[in-house]
Amino acid sequence: MEIIKDIVAQFISTENYSLSPITDGLINTTYLLEDKDQQKKFILQKINHHVFKQPEVIVNNHLMINELLRSNDYQFQIIEPIPSLSNTFLVKDANDEPWRMLSFVENSITFLTVPSLQTAFKAAKTFSYFLSIVNTEEPPAIEDTLPDFLNFEKRIADYKKALENAALHLKENAKTEIEITNQLISLLDQWIEMEKNNQIPKRIIHADVKISNILFDQNHQPLAVIDLDTMMISTILYDFGTMIQSYTNTTNEDDGSAENNFNREMYEVVKEGFLFYLKEKLTPEESAQLDYAAQVAIYIQEVRFLTDYLNGSIYYSTKYPEHNLDRTKNQLELLKGLRTYLGC
Repeated sequence: MEIIKDIVAQFISTENYSLSPITDGLINTTYLLEDKDQQKKFILQKINHHVFKQPEVIVNNHLMINELLRSNDYQFQIIEPIPSLSNTFLVKDANDEPWRMLSFVENSITFLTVPSLQTAFKAAKTFSYFLSIVNTEEPPAIEDTLPDFLNFEKRIADYKKALENAALHLKENAKTEIEITNQLISLLDQWIEMEKNNQIPKRIIHADVKISNILFDQNHQPLAVIDLDTMMISTILYDFGTMIQSYTNTTNEDDGSAENNFNREMYEVVKEGFLFYLKEKLTPEESAQLDYAAQVAIYIQEVRFLTDYLNGSIYYSTKYPEHNLDRTKNQLELLKGLRTYLGC
């Protein structure tokens, strides 16, 4: 705790504070910091520099996006980076790990899973509004915080390498899932071709549009879009696809025995919400590929889970040996339901 105490001292000038962990996140280490002298709350966060190799890029992107939101009369609350006492937005601890402080939204709640169709629509509509605001005619030159994150050719190459080098018992355990994955591998061809040939525009995307990245009030009304760490320049189709991947699953993604876990009604309300502010901004090509993008997003997540399983589960946090295989099975069932619904 001595390290955290030293970090706090770089942001606030009092020792009269409380600190409590926030455990929902999977990547960064997060605390709620309450300055009792000022009676103000903040988010204190250690950035995982193993994932985000250039944390200063995260901060610079965040500042640019916030300025864009303010200049366009953005209607929701904006999460502000808080400068340290030495007027920097990042400080390093004794282990040379980066920390930051962010503003806190009072009386807010988050959802780890979608509670209702109505809330799903509001969430999709909120992201639609957010994306419509940041994609101005002259968007800021934000940098990529996760190079190759959306390089699907590399994802497949990584999968094939993992399959080639995997232990025999892992390949045997995942025999059925490997077979289905290989059967569907051409699903990505059109996406890769569209990107290479610039058939779809590059836009600013959030890249992590799960419902837990929206803050709601007690009446389930949206307050703020949070976690701008993954924002990058790519195709907005990815945001739609991952929204579907995240929102339409009726089970926990760890449930490897799930059947019929795709929610058709959820798909339609999420699409309606996503298009609410973006419909007029999308090109005909983008609009035509929304259903396809949903399939791709689920498939690529399944490939990532399976790749990690074959590699011995070294990337995703797991609680038991077959955890990533169960996640793989769950995504394949979700993809099956979506493709059936779409008549594929």
